[in-house]
Amino acid sequence: MTDKQAPLVEIRGLVNRFGSQTVHDNLDLDIHPGEILGVVGGSGTGKSVLLRSIVGLRRPNAGSVKVFGEDIQRLDERRRSEVERRFGVLFQRGALFSSLTVTENVALPLIEHAGLSRADAEHLACMKLALAGLPRNAGDKFPSELSGGMVKRAALARALALDPDILFLDEPTAGLDPIGAAAFDQLILTLRDALGLSVFLVTHDLDTLYAICDRIAVLAQKRVLVADTLERVAATDDAWIQEYFHGPRGRAAALASQPHHQPESNH
Repeated sequence: MTDKQAPLVEIRGLVNRFGSQTVHDNLDLDIHPGEILGVVGGSGTGKSVLLRSIVGLRRPNAGSVKVFGEDIQRLDERRRSEVERRFGVLFQRGALFSSLTVTENVALPLIEHAGLSRADAEHLACMKLALAGLPRNAGDKFPSELSGGMVKRAALARALALDPDILFLDEPTAGLDPIGAAAFDQLILTLRDALGLSVFLVTHDLDTLYAICDRIAVLAQKRVLVADTLERVAATDDAWIQEYFHGPRGRAAALASQPHHQPESNH
């Protein structure tokens, strides 16, 4: 990853308001090609709102969101749809259709957006499920029959269905046990390296930040307070940042991320 490349996403002067409440005020942020960017912040700092603004689910009150060099709000419907196909989004609770099997869930965007036949779409869906680390028989199950970790992987397979350039993940490890969360983190890292993805990751999981993020953006005071490497962010003179990165959980995550502390993997 080099900084010489233009950012895939450029956010400038973003403002998001809900009634009289301003969540973001003059927020700037870039997402670079090939990076995993972790987005953190206290409750109410609008992490999910920021994600929704980038992927076009929320129209900001002011400012611009440029994706692949184009201002997403100014595109006509057809062009905007083409741009949005290059996003893969994993929502907080998976957001799978409960009435469809896992394979049908993953095949749906391929039928709707790529115009594939059902047979071709389901064949490709099986490949995406394997890519997301699910066993072959998982595809025939309904989401309600899967564990939390498997639902996340199924939702990830669906997010990967259209071969996106950027993956947006909203709290992907929330609700997973530490072993499941660590395995999911490693899967994201593997996919980024194998597919050349960029990843925008909203999380509060310190282990995730230490394990896989190239940069971290901290939302505070209605903007991005700092966006840099973990070391530089953790050294920032701000009360919330100091408490977050240097409290007991932060220290434990930092310790666990050191090479001699990592348990030997059997993969």
